[in-house]
Amino acid sequence: MSDWNSEQYLKFKKDRTQPSIDLAGRLYAENPQRIIDIGCGPGNSTAVLKKRYPDAYVLGADFSPNMIEKAKAEHDDIDFMIFDATKDFEKLSDKFDIVFSNACIQWVPNHQKLLKDMMSILNSNGIMAIQVPINEEQAVHRIIKKVIRTEKWNGRFTSTREFYTLTESEYFDILSEISTDFSLWKTIYCHRMPSHQSIIEWYKGTALRPYLDALDDMEKEEFEKDILSELKKEYPVQANGEIMFRFPRLFMLAEKK
Repeated sequence: MSDWNSEQYLKFKKDRTQPSIDLAGRLYAENPQRIIDIGCGPGNSTAVLKKRYPDAYVLGADFSPNMIEKAKAEHDDIDFMIFDATKDFEKLSDKFDIVFSNACIQWVPNHQKLLKDMMSILNSNGIMAIQVPINEEQAVHRIIKKVIRTEKWNGRFTSTREFYTLTESEYFDILSEISTDFSLWKTIYCHRMPSHQSIIEWYKGTALRPYLDALDDMEKEEFEKDILSELKKEYPVQANGEIMFRFPRLFMLAEKK
């Protein structure tokens, strides 16, 4: 898969940043000294943390060189590093008071291990804060699955998008095992989209990447047309001409055990 495209991702900066604002707003640490933002992307969520705790040392970490390059360019008052959440936790020599992750862990396998790894880099009484999309069953993902299985596209893709997200019940059990206290809550964001094409533009920065990467330019255009046709059937136009794009997200706060 190609590297992430920060410009494509930031086409919806306001909507993508709001969940990190909501999660940061629930942090109750009074004077954290060190904070890490795992899966920081282009630094928008990291900037939220820096604004929330201006006196803290804040570090943004992400797997994508393109995202880190953009983050460094946009936020010269914050440190950023390339980081692989499947294996790089041992490389962090110092511990943190807050481990934060906004819309990242759905791309990382084995959440039983991942959440324990995230806890392992916390100081005593530190806080782990996570937000993860839980939209696999939403219409847009059903549409993508439907289109790639049609005769036209079946067999064209060597790999498909994997969802590593667990159920709320599974996260409940993991957090009860690894933390002294925790909370879970869900928010459904109803994003205002100016058109059905905007939903495609949103997903070109995330879930459509594995498929678009496998196609040439002409095929990409044709594939997007097929997705667009199905989106128009599933997402009605509202009275003001906009599209309501429902996006459920799960939030977690947990204290170090």
